[in-house]
Amino acid sequence: MSLKYNGSIIPLAKHLRKNATPQENRLWYDFLSRYPLAKFQRQKAIGNFIADFYCHKANLVVELDGSQHNTEAGQQNDRIRTEFLESRGLTVIRIPNALIDREFNRACEFIDAFIKQKLQNTP
Repeated sequence: MSLKYNGSIIPLAKHLRKNATPQENRLWYDFLSRYPLAKFQRQKAIGNFIADFYCHKANLVVELDGSQHNTEAGQQNDRIRTEFLESRGLTVIRIPNALIDREFNRACEFIDAFIKQKLQNTP
């Protein structure tokens, strides 16, 4: 199933790809871009939102959260976004930027374990 998206946000998605945060670049170039079990896309438009990373095979969205996500407004926006994505049958994993910075392997192992479990339970 193809996910519908708002075409007007594609230029923003391209801009975000070219101007990724250090944590997004590290996760992409050091892990997700070469992940052997499933293909990932970065800055994927879904509805009116742009997911940091999206894996169709596992119905997974990985979001990296910086300090702006710790504010009340940021948390409310995250809830709205997560509810929308989950209503499309996706699972959203939120990973703090600090985990990417301090415990990169642990973050990768978490994503890997989730995907392996998801693929094992998918007919």
